[in-house]
Amino acid sequence: MLKVPGISTSPRLKGNSDLLLRQALSGAEQAGSQVEYLRLCDYKIDGCHECYACATTGQCQVKDDYQPILDKMLQTDRIIFATPVFFMTVSAQAKLLIDRGQCLWVRHNRLKQPLFKPKRDRRGMIIAVGGSPNKQQFDCVERPIQSCFEYLEVDCVSTLFINRVDEKGAILQHPDALERAFRLGGELASSREPVPEEPARAELF
Repeated sequence: MLKVPGISTSPRLKGNSDLLLRQALSGAEQAGSQVEYLRLCDYKIDGCHECYACATTGQCQVKDDYQPILDKMLQTDRIIFATPVFFMTVSAQAKLLIDRGQCLWVRHNRLKQPLFKPKRDRRGMIIAVGGSPNKQQFDCVERPIQSCFEYLEVDCVSTLFINRVDEKGAILQHPDALERAFRLGGELASSREPVPEEPARAELF
């Protein structure tokens, strides 16, 4: 059975990206996967200290809740990452998690140590919700998460980006978005097709 963790990086419990993540996890669960909802605000994760203690081992030496979160991300073959858009990029909570991936960057680029031998079929989905009408906000969200996925050895296969939604819970007035999240979560969990060259983008503007 596939394990599918969903990482909510919103500071608002049951905010818009959080609700869409829950829908995506429901879709994955209905497809037969074991899902887990992780809310970063429930964990203590410090920023990268740029101490380069990881330079020789590829292991982060900062002692907090990053390691158990990383362990969960490494033990699964599917992952869903959800964030609100703050100032044209990911939330602060998301950025803390991404920046701590410096140890993974070291493993890839300095130590030349892949995470998995042989390479595993690991796939991910990105969910982002922003209040602005500006579509460029999602470029600034997608790039850091894609970078995070790269060093986790995860192929991003789908994205769900929704703008002009701001007030807490307003996404509940958009059943098409909720349905899309549910469907994409199910597809993520059930697909055995080859990884596409480009992620399937769902944009609701």
